[in-house]
Amino acid sequence: MAQTEISNLRIAGIASAVPSSTRDISEIIAAFGEEAAKKIADMSGVRVRHTVPDDGSLCTSDLCAAAAGKLLQELGWNPESIDGLIFVSQTPDYILPATSCVLQARLGLSKGCAAFDVNLGCSGYVYGLWLAAQMLAAGGCKRILLLAGDTVSRIAGTEDRAVAPLFGDAGTATALERAPNTPPMWFDLGTDGRGWDKLIVPAGGFRNPRTAKTARRRVRDDGNTRSDEELFMSGADIFTFTLREVPALIQNALKESGWDASEVSAYVMHQANRFMLQQISKKAKLAPERVVVALEEFGNTSSASIPLAITSRLAPSLRENTLKVVIAGFGVGYSWGSACLTLGPIVVPDLLIVEPRERVNDLQPA
Repeated sequence: MAQTEISNLRIAGIASAVPSSTRDISEIIAAFGEEAAKKIADMSGVRVRHTVPDDGSLCTSDLCAAAAGKLLQELGWNPESIDGLIFVSQTPDYILPATSCVLQARLGLSKGCAAFDVNLGCSGYVYGLWLAAQMLAAGGCKRILLLAGDTVSRIAGTEDRAVAPLFGDAGTATALERAPNTPPMWFDLGTDGRGWDKLIVPAGGFRNPRTAKTARRRVRDDGNTRSDEELFMSGADIFTFTLREVPALIQNALKESGWDASEVSAYVMHQANRFMLQQISKKAKLAPERVVVALEEFGNTSSASIPLAITSRLAPSLRENTLKVVIAGFGVGYSWGSACLTLGPIVVPDLLIVEPRERVNDLQPA
């Protein structure tokens, strides 16, 4: 595993944004019946999800830009003082160019800003923090914006009960900067690519280009209906992988960072589903009251789920106090990562609700 301790930097603020439109359990009842909907909701913990329209009038970049703009405003940072921009998402605006380039211009960052995309989902926020921390520690950057978000609802088939009731959309922004004499961050990252096909959109890329056949929905061996251009998730395999890797990942994070479990204010894991979080917590012997759960009104928001959970559940404390927080992301790839962070006091704006924008020009990203 890639284990790293990085010092002399701090997280200055975190902001989150979600679409204005929502879907609730009534939609699941209509699609799969009342009994099945109740079982799904009880297992997942999801009651409401914020989702973007299907017409492209609201994309991941729009949500991240809203969060970043508000965060910069409340921090009082000049956009030109940002010299690094990392965009973590599996739902970019275009195949090319990188969405980070669009966001650099949109946010008014300087031309001296290094900007790039990272194609990761469930573990993406932890990887993004690690990358940002490495860039700051190397001395090439003084301030970095980490933008993490996904609009997975656009690729989750409405007739597939394994994914349709779970995924919501969100965008987040995290501001980091060099800061001497600050507590170190500790990271632990890993990958097992043998699970690459357990959470996948099989067609639409360059390996399997889109065709009339790939767009056609049909009943699959698992009993769910979807096209090859929609998300497939093998829930049993993902669950087995998670229980195999994540409890040990969290315990190892505590051991290597030198933290005692009694010192930890909160454990913030990727918000996959409530049952999974409960099982991880039991196996890792975590205090239930310190495990953050923010699924009910957002669903699984992929790379945005950890920062969204932080801003929606820990904001009052983080604005005033210093907390020791353990985060853990895991899933698609398979990939995983944990971090031990000393956070606060930091800027945490109120949750932003973003309306779709008018489609004046399909190629106009503003």
